[in-house]
Amino acid sequence: MNKEEILAKSRAENNDEGVKNIENESIRIGFKACSCVFIFIILFNYFTGKDNYVPFAMFCAFAAAESYPKYTFTRNKKYIFFIIIDAIASILSLLSYVESVLG
Repeated sequence: MNKEEILAKSRAENNDEGVKNIENESIRIGFKACSCVFIFIILFNYFTGKDNYVPFAMFCAFAAAESYPKYTFTRNKKYIFFIIIDAIASILSLLSYVESVLG
């Protein structure tokens, strides 16, 4: 394969590194924004006497889902630990929420 064939194949794939960088940056900013909203909701609920099962369930599910692609790409076992802990925390928070509503 010569240089021109490689360039033509690369252009045909339609992968734009600039777009990928923007998507990655938006994910980082989105995670920070979600974290700030999560902290606000937790503090607000704490001071108003409400439970925090729903925000914890959502945040832990998000964290577990975020760790999965990191594990599949790096095969670093610490991400398996995060996936398991966050998934368990999310499930327990959901169960606590359901129990508080129904019971």
